[in-house]
This record gives sequence, C-alpha cells and structure tokens, in this order.
Amino acid sequence: MNPQAAILSARIDTELSELKLVVDRALQAWDKATKQDDDFFLDSVALNLHAFYSGLERIFEKLASTIDRTVPSAANWHQELLTQMQTEIPTIRPAVISSQLKESLEEYRGFRHVVRNVYTYHLKPEKLKILVGNLEGTFRLASEELTLFGDFLKTLDG
Repeated sequence: MNPQAAILSARIDTELSELKLVVDRALQAWDKATKQDDDFFLDSVALNLHAFYSGLERIFEKLASTIDRTVPSAANWHQELLTQMQTEIPTIRPAVISSQLKESLEEYRGFRHVVRNVYTYHLKPEKLKILVGNLEGTFRLASEELTLFGDFLKTLDG
C-alpha cells in the first residue's frame, strides 16, 4: 500500500469522526434553540454548520493537493474545489463525491460564507432549519462516499 495514500485514508477517518461530533452538536443546539426559544443557541448552530463544511473542505483540499496535485486558486476556488472533487480524473482517481452530495454541500458552502461575513443576529432561523434538517442525511452521504474513497486509497500501490 502507498504510505501517503494510507495516511490520507486515516486522515479521512479521523476527520469524519470529528465531523460526527460537530453534527451532533449542531442538532443538540437546534433542539435547545427551538425548545427554549433562545436565539443564542442559533449562534452555536451556525458555528457548527460552519465547522461541518470547513471540515469537509479540509479533506477535499488535502486530496486535491496530494492526489490531484493541484488545488484551485481562482477567486471562486471553494466552488471549483467541489467541482474538482465531483470529477473523475482518469488514470488518477474516481470522483470523490457524487453530484447529489456536491449539490447538498453547495448549500453549506454558501451558508459558511454568510456566517463569515454577517453578524450572527442577522442569520435567518428559516435557513438554519433547512440546513439542520438536511444535516444528518448530508453527513451520512458524505461519510459513505469519503469512506469509499478511503478504501480506494488503500488499494494504491506505493
């Protein structure tokens, strides 16, 4: 097995474990926000949704730099990185994520941009509700697809 690929596979597993905790925290904060009618819990939801996408993007950046040997650098590099991960690169690697997952992640990527650039009291609870409602399914799909990609990495020869 290729040592570099084995390290990447292990990092995917580690990051997915961390992301599971982030997902759980977002769901718990949403539950508290709705039961206690306390907007301060929405700040926690937003921060954890931000962390969810950022964690996935860290995985994608590492794969792009190590396996693809190129990371997008244009002004819209975050969008380009998702497209790169959805694209099969013949003789290099299969697609890392499906078009379905890419579409879901675009919502979290866009929201992360909002969190970074807007005061939290401007966040719309309706948007948080949609993202939280889709979070478990999106994480499940991301986990499945990234685990499959990790399995692919383990087959690479050194």
